[in-house]
Amino acid sequence: MNRWSLLSLAVCGVVALPTLGVFGSVFVPGGEEWQHLVETRLGEYARNSLWLVLIVCTSAAVIGTAAAWVVTAFDFPGRRLLYWALLLPLAVPAYLSAYALTDLLQFSGPVQTALREAFGWSRRDYWFPEVRSLGGAAAILTFSLYPYVYLAARTAFVEQSSGALEVARTLGRGPWRSFFTLALPLARPSIAAGTALVAMETLADFGAVDYCAVDTFALGVYRTWRSLESPVTAAQLSAVLLSVVAVLVFAELLARRRARFFQLTTRRQPVRRQRLGWRGSVAALLVCGLPVALGFGLPAGVFVHMAWTTGDARAWEVVRDFTGNSVGLAATASALAATLALVVVYGRRLGGGVVHAAAGRVAGLGYALPGTVIAVGLIIPLTWVDHRLNAAADAAFGWRPGLILTGGVAAVVLGYQCRFLGVALAMLDASLGRVRPTLDDAARTLGASRLRMVLRVHLPLLRSSVAAAVLLVFVDVVKELPVTLMLRPFNFETLAVRVYQLASDERLDESAFGALVIIGVGLLPVVILSRLIDRHGREKQS
Repeated sequence: MNRWSLLSLAVCGVVALPTLGVFGSVFVPGGEEWQHLVETRLGEYARNSLWLVLIVCTSAAVIGTAAAWVVTAFDFPGRRLLYWALLLPLAVPAYLSAYALTDLLQFSGPVQTALREAFGWSRRDYWFPEVRSLGGAAAILTFSLYPYVYLAARTAFVEQSSGALEVARTLGRGPWRSFFTLALPLARPSIAAGTALVAMETLADFGAVDYCAVDTFALGVYRTWRSLESPVTAAQLSAVLLSVVAVLVFAELLARRRARFFQLTTRRQPVRRQRLGWRGSVAALLVCGLPVALGFGLPAGVFVHMAWTTGDARAWEVVRDFTGNSVGLAATASALAATLALVVVYGRRLGGGVVHAAAGRVAGLGYALPGTVIAVGLIIPLTWVDHRLNAAADAAFGWRPGLILTGGVAAVVLGYQCRFLGVALAMLDASLGRVRPTLDDAARTLGASRLRMVLRVHLPLLRSSVAAAVLLVFVDVVKELPVTLMLRPFNFETLAVRVYQLASDERLDESAFGALVIIGVGLLPVVILSRLIDRHGREKQS
């Protein structure tokens, strides 16, 4: 086994530390804290998490798939704009949407206040849905996460040949009947994959459910960690949540393990869009426009209004101080993630075999883990390493260096690798797979070492994918909340943490400018991602 392969396996082993730490806690006897948790809150965590996943996944699958088919199969005014605008909610973290929509729709908010003033109502004269509830959290998460399904379904519909759909139409089937009998079954694997991502993100969400006062597993892990001050109990609760995530992943793979979804022709012509009349155009605009308005327009508009009208006089000063921390962490974590992903995919290319394939799969699973689980799973082994280092230094030099890993930003950066390395792996693995092995053979016959081959042959070919991986991880790190909140050192804050703390203290106006900065950072990869998919679709059809 060569050095690249060994280094690749070592990276995968480090990234797997949270999973190993969480499952290792199962073998530790449960104390009074765990017994108290089982008797009082565990059932509520499980019930709320289950209902939340079911509602959000069902709603996101319906909205995302319907919107994807409408912009793919029909032509109507505004289609070109909505084609990429439907991805905009990806730029708004769910916890920011929760802050904005709760402030807008709560009893003292402008909507209900305007209703009472307009009709002379009192509180008992009308009914209004409660935002801070399970239903409110489900609605917020649905309009924040449906783009995962939309993106997957749209890609699947674009890559489908129009030939089969044209045959269906000649047999008397309209666009929607063709959709249900032909296009939808062919796109099922992509829709299932997008829905699985929605399920994982829903289970992983921390900020939105916290602000909506919905007790879920992810929130329970954080409260157990902070309130009960019991890392072992928090890890055992994380093991339950991790098992649920594993079941979801396995069920999605099992559901389509024997199914085959391919077309018998290599000629792929773009789907012919049907021109809609004014009634159909209005319906299409509602189907595609409402998710954009609720998932992006309203939250961004609320924060823009707050920042413009009230805001915080020290906004620029606060953002300047915390933006440096956010950008520094994001730049370090994204560059490191791209480097480690390159090591893993290149080691797998050289080593091959089942071991490297399994190790790469484990390294990429971190994206399916909630940030609270990663934080708890990391803190246990890192604390053990810190104590061993202090004991060794004390025995050798009579000096204790303190908490090297858990007392600084090293643990935070490592947590980001465990959480987001899968994003960089997905980008680089697909690109490296398109590089012909004959190029490797040619470089080796010319005497190039493996390192020189990576630097002179592969990196120039992968530069676009490396840049995309760095950009996506950068934005994910800027938005990340639970990993930063639980692993950051004392008196160290980022934009996401600062916005969360201000919102928790009911100082939402002061958090508006920081929230807009986070949203602005998230817009760039959304635009780039949409253009990459459009270009890929045109290449498939050419």
